[in-house]
Amino acid sequence: MTKAEDHLRYLEGGLAVLGDYLLSSEVFWPIGVLASEGEPALPQLTMGGLLLTVAFLRALPLVSEQRERFERLDAQLEAVRRRWQVAWGRKCQQSFRTRLRMWRNFLEEFREQPTENADRYTYEVKWRVMLHLLKEEAQPMEPAELNLLAALDSLLRHNLTTGWFVWDEELAAGFPPGEYWFLYGRLAGEIN
Repeated sequence: MTKAEDHLRYLEGGLAVLGDYLLSSEVFWPIGVLASEGEPALPQLTMGGLLLTVAFLRALPLVSEQRERFERLDAQLEAVRRRWQVAWGRKCQQSFRTRLRMWRNFLEEFREQPTENADRYTYEVKWRVMLHLLKEEAQPMEPAELNLLAALDSLLRHNLTTGWFVWDEELAAGFPPGEYWFLYGRLAGEIN
């Protein structure tokens, strides 16, 4: 299965349960879609995961059938977003808070033990990408959370060696460096 197929299956599974999820108090929600044989399990539905999946699908080169399928799913997602605007914004805010905590935890672990944690950046930076995507959707935003994100960004900027795109190159066009500066570099093994 291609990466695009994995993302499409996640989006389809997420859309099937999105109404119930938006009205729940949960941050993580099972999507009930089994992974293909030999593939890792599909993650639970989260607003950050959903928005990141859409961003990936917009960035990936899709064959025409996949593109048509994604466009249908994206239109369905937009309809849910419009129909459940308040619940959508609240769920994004709840997810923002959870991802902010995860991102802060990683950066604190890096600050405490840089050489042991710097190589985790390629994986952990997805929390920062989710924060970027959620910030646009979350309602209401808490000033304290925005201030914490700014402080974490300051720490990151002081310790990021800028350069290459950290994920697969085929995704780079969907994550331009001006907007997603944190995807263009690596953490040094020591604190600056």
